[in-house]
Amino acid sequence: MPLMLVNTRQDDITGRFWEGADERPAALVAEPFGTAPAPSFEILTLARLRAGGAPTRPFRPDRHCLVTLSSGALRHSVDFREHAVAPGQWLWARPGQVQRWGALDRAEGTVIRFATGFLDPDTAIGVCADDPHAPVLRVPAADDHALLRAATTQLQWEHSADRLAPDTRRQVLRHLLAVLVLRVASLPSASPGTEQGEVYLSFRDAVERDFANTRTLNDYAEALACSPRTLSRATIAAVGMPAKEFIDRRVVLEAKRMLACSTIPAARIGERLGFSSATNFNKFFAQRTGTTPIAFRSEILAPR
Repeated sequence: MPLMLVNTRQDDITGRFWEGADERPAALVAEPFGTAPAPSFEILTLARLRAGGAPTRPFRPDRHCLVTLSSGALRHSVDFREHAVAPGQWLWARPGQVQRWGALDRAEGTVIRFATGFLDPDTAIGVCADDPHAPVLRVPAADDHALLRAATTQLQWEHSADRLAPDTRRQVLRHLLAVLVLRVASLPSASPGTEQGEVYLSFRDAVERDFANTRTLNDYAEALACSPRTLSRATIAAVGMPAKEFIDRRVVLEAKRMLACSTIPAARIGERLGFSSATNFNKFFAQRTGTTPIAFRSEILAPR
C-alpha cells in the first residue's frame, strides 16, 4: 500500500481505528471527569477532581490536558510512562494519548482541558498542538513562575466570571489560553533531547501516518527517497534506536492504547494494525513487551 507522507493531526490518526461510535473508547467520546459531554474548554482544581471521582483506570481523551501543581506531588501516567510532577512544573498530555491519574490526595493544583479547535489556528501551529512527540513535562526557570501563575490566574478568573456575552467570553478565553500555552510550549523539557534532523522528522511523520499500513523499513525508505541505512542513522542520532525499532514501538504503543481503553478483542486490534492473523499479532506483541495482549490488558486494567 502506498504511503501518504503528510503531517497528520492526532485526531486523524486515532480516528482511523474506530469505524463507529460504538467501537470508540468511552474516554474518546465522553467526559472523563463525569457524565456530561466534554466542553471544548474547562478549568478545574485537583480538589474538585478528587470530589467528583477522578477515573482510576486508563482513559484516552480527545482533549489536551494541562496539569500544574501549587503544592504537594503527583504521579501521572501518559502513554504508559509515569511522570513525577512537582509544584510549578507543567504536564501536557495531547489528544489520543492514554492517561492515568496517580493518587490525588497529596497534591493541589489546576487542570486545564481544551480541544485543539478552541485555540486559534496560528497558536495551534505555533505550539505544535497536534504533535504527539512533544515533551510531556515542562520545567520553568525561576523567572517563569510568576508569569505562568499570572496567566493561569487570569484565565481562571475569566472562566469563572459570567459577565460577558457568550461569544465575547469565548474570545477572551481563547486569547488568554493562547498566552498560557505559548508560554508553556516555550519551557524546556524535563528530559532535553538531541537535535532532530530533517530526515528523522520526515520519517517520524511518515510512521505516524502509516504504521498500520506497513511495518517494513524499505517502504518508508522508498517513499522518502533514501536508503534504509540513512533512516536508521538519522533515527539513532535523534532518539537512540534503529528505524525498524522505531516503527515497531509505534505499533506496540497503538496496540497498548487500544487494549487499555477499548473492549475490542485483541485479534481485531491486530487486524486494525495490519497483522494477517491473531497469532502473528500475539507473537509480535509478546516479543516486544514480554507479555501477551490479553495479559497486558488484564494487568493494565487491574485496580491499583
